[in-house]
Amino acid sequence: MDAQTIVTPARLEKVQAALDQRMGSVVAVIEAVRRRHNASALVRSCEAFGVHEVHLITAFFKPSVGAARGAERWLRTRVFPTVRESIDELHARGFAVYVADLAEGAYTPETVPVEKPIALLFGSEVRGVSAEARALADGAVMIPMRGLTESLNVSVSGAILLRAAADRRRALVGHDLSAAEKQRFIEQWLKHEESGRRGLRARASNAT
Repeated sequence: MDAQTIVTPARLEKVQAALDQRMGSVVAVIEAVRRRHNASALVRSCEAFGVHEVHLITAFFKPSVGAARGAERWLRTRVFPTVRESIDELHARGFAVYVADLAEGAYTPETVPVEKPIALLFGSEVRGVSAEARALADGAVMIPMRGLTESLNVSVSGAILLRAAADRRRALVGHDLSAAEKQRFIEQWLKHEESGRRGLRARASNAT
């Protein structure tokens, strides 16, 4: 596929520059997909902080346009029917998985280990992460609260934790999205762009 026939060189360069700043060794896992706004806001935070891969524990996900602002287009979003399948795969890839939870002995954003690839798992605001996720995870991480408020909105706490994990991991290993993943993403993106162009041409032809 000839990229220059599909997108301008400047646009391709912009996407490649963004990929060069992505982290492949930090992953977000979202159980609370039923609340589309919060899940979409978390996806947007991932894109903003250079976290390239997001696991969604659901059968189907349609992002909330206002919250996601199209961020899902620039990430590798993967859907898993169960949290076990997501965590098992991450463990097989060498990731440590930490649930965002107010658990005794939980790490903080400054102390959660980042020496190996890390995945942060977020649950719902009402119930938190599932019991299964807690049992399968390697530990928990929480944000210390200094006021009378007991908790934060999951999209806010997710942004705080993801920013800290990505920055600390990046300081340790640098931007580490693999060349293979960059190429895979570019190819998929170009296919999507070409499909969109064909659709526009078809609609224009039908209108004449």
